Amino acid sequence: MGPPLQRPAPFPPGMHLSEHYAVEGLVRLAEGRMFYLANDDRPDRPRRFCWECGSDETVRSAASCVSCGADLSPRRFLVSVRWERSGFDAFTRYFERRIEHPGFAPLVDMFFQGPVLCTVTPWTGEGLLLDEGAPLAFDQVIDMAQRATGMLAYLHNQGVQLSRLTRANFLVRDGTRYLLFDPDIAAVYDGPVPESERVGEIQLLADILRRYTPISATRLQSFFAAAMQGAQTSAMAFGRALEALMQEPQGDHPVSAGAMSDVGLSRGLNEDNWGWASLRDDIRIYVCADGMGGHDKGEVASQMAVDILCASARERLEHVDRISPERLENVLEESFQDANNGIKEHSEVLRNDMGTTMVAALVYEMRLAYVANVGDSRAYLLREGMLHQVTRDHSLVARMVEQKRITREEARNHPHSNILLRTVGTERNVDIDIFSVELEARDRLLMCSDGLWGEVEDEDIESILNHYEDPRVACRELIRAAHHGGGKDNITVVLLTVPAAG
Repeated sequence: MGPPLQRPAPFPPGMHLSEHYAVEGLVRLAEGRMFYLANDDRPDRPRRFCWECGSDETVRSAASCVSCGADLSPRRFLVSVRWERSGFDAFTRYFERRIEHPGFAPLVDMFFQGPVLCTVTPWTGEGLLLDEGAPLAFDQVIDMAQRATGMLAYLHNQGVQLSRLTRANFLVRDGTRYLLFDPDIAAVYDGPVPESERVGEIQLLADILRRYTPISATRLQSFFAAAMQGAQTSAMAFGRALEALMQEPQGDHPVSAGAMSDVGLSRGLNEDNWGWASLRDDIRIYVCADGMGGHDKGEVASQMAVDILCASARERLEHVDRISPERLENVLEESFQDANNGIKEHSEVLRNDMGTTMVAALVYEMRLAYVANVGDSRAYLLREGMLHQVTRDHSLVARMVEQKRITREEARNHPHSNILLRTVGTERNVDIDIFSVELEARDRLLMCSDGLWGEVEDEDIESILNHYEDPRVACRELIRAAHHGGGKDNITVVLLTVPAAG
């Protein structure tokens, strides 16, 4: 597959789109998407368009439609812009079907603006799932799973097959209801989608749901992980298995961690990844990875790093009866090395260059953490309101700072700031730094890619962590701060909060 097409220049505020719309502003960037708010207040048009009956005969000075009497106050819309032409024809066929479902965000218009395809959805204050930090509340995950499963089943019965499914394909209404939005279409069949072609979308949905599932909901995490491997081959099978799981007692799942990843404002592809897993009742692992190598390389390397690390750590702890600090440190180092060598072997088979930075924390009973890193993905500890960097960067500028050749301030904008001395997956048996942190009540452990600390000063990270108690909200605000700082890179944050004593 070739490199992704470059994101086009944004539409300026006030620009007229098609016959009806005026751009208010760009509100969000995603992989393969730009989202705008727009309205239908067009003084250049002598008559108003009625969205209720389709009449275009009402003069601008009138307040209601001459044909049906509907209110003609200005309306607002969410306009999605995509530029990957390979999906244009399939989406056009999908739009012409005018498929409606209570779980779909309604599409009222589709048009081409030069080389890009624009789709239009009425906007009444809905948010984007892209702006929701993980995890969702347990009940929200279940609700989203059930609604999305029904939506997929309906699409399949209508002959619509999706090419991909991401967080960008969901709107959030009233903070609780998840609507399928602006889908990517692979094919539109004359009859239902063939049974053999349905499993892919279930795997994609399961991946989204797993990321938003609380780390303590181990059975649900395992269910989604199995679905990602093809355990259910249709939406109906997935829904029935989920229903059976929900008959079992689930327990409470307090939120002690949050995570979020974002493409940033300049990149077209998010090569970052993150993950977390409960390895035993008393041991959890958290990880953040920043891939390198470009399309089909960097994002693959970072995902492999996360998956292999978590799987290897679980396997190594499976038959361990007695936990000791030394054993925990060894498990983290060996699992980290497994991830490194797994990526290296994969890149050799494909004969390409791929790698990733990675930082991970293995946490025991919320009182002891072993933190490992390679590259310039960092871990920070916030204690009693003060932020401390736990890890050391394996980069040229970090070494120059240690040698006092440049200052920390000069390092931030140094022309060689992207040169790394160690990465995961580029050489076998990489040197790994491991740090021991004895955790205290109310500590916060932050893992992040350089897209955060490269754009946000440490004192500002400290301020955000002190101000926002909910880890999900803190993650969202850290992403926003990175955007305000320039958003030149992908941004990923994983935040663990140690509960208060007692």
